Amino acid sequence: MDLNSSVSAVVTGGASGLGEATARALAGHGVKVALFDLQKDRGESVAAEIGGLFCRVDVTNEDSVGEGFARARSAYGQERILVNCAGTANAIRTASRDRKTGEIRFFPPHEFDKVIQINLVGTFRCIAHAAAGMLTLETIGGERGVIVNTASIAAEDGQMGQAAYSASKGGVVGLTLVVARDLSQEAIRCNTIMPGLFDTPLLQGMPETLRQALGAQVPFPARLGNPVEYASLALEMIRNGYFNGACVRLDGAIRMPPR
Repeated sequence: MDLNSSVSAVVTGGASGLGEATARALAGHGVKVALFDLQKDRGESVAAEIGGLFCRVDVTNEDSVGEGFARARSAYGQERILVNCAGTANAIRTASRDRKTGEIRFFPPHEFDKVIQINLVGTFRCIAHAAAGMLTLETIGGERGVIVNTASIAAEDGQMGQAAYSASKGGVVGLTLVVARDLSQEAIRCNTIMPGLFDTPLLQGMPETLRQALGAQVPFPARLGNPVEYASLALEMIRNGYFNGACVRLDGAIRMPPR
């Protein structure tokens, strides 16, 4: 798909991190970009800088997502591109003992469900809304639209405490080929990126020594990934018409240890 001012896109989680980098990259090619996020001040600031539109959207809420797409389409027309970057994480072991008291605890189901609702159900909710809208379009260059999702290397080698996160991202990996097949006769492609250790807000709050130590674990290059590198792959998935049904690790060859 050619990237130009005749094309519009929706980027979830577009106010920061991987989503922000992707929104900026798309806008740099003239694409009209709507940012879906809960961070109102940051989202509006990024949207103003790239000439885009901020929509405050909660991906776990059906009405909020529907309203977001309606607003984006009212401003820019039906999107041909959806990039799903909205996500969250937690770190809780399945069951554990308190080191001081010996009290036994288990992973609270509501905390597990929260991660699943945002990372997996929220991703699929946006896919379904976008795909239904794309079906109304005429093809350009033989295709109607492109969907890019964000999973994680934790889908394959999750660490201790990542049961919810790994399950949610494994679900995104699992739905990718199915969605690509579901939409194949409608000329809509779907791919997923599985990032490794990236320099996003989640890691930016850590002490610099810890950030450097994490980066040093990467075989090559021995550093944290730059969100711009994620955006570069997302744009390639969008532009390359033979890229479909794929889940691609972007991780500097790291394979995460148990902890």
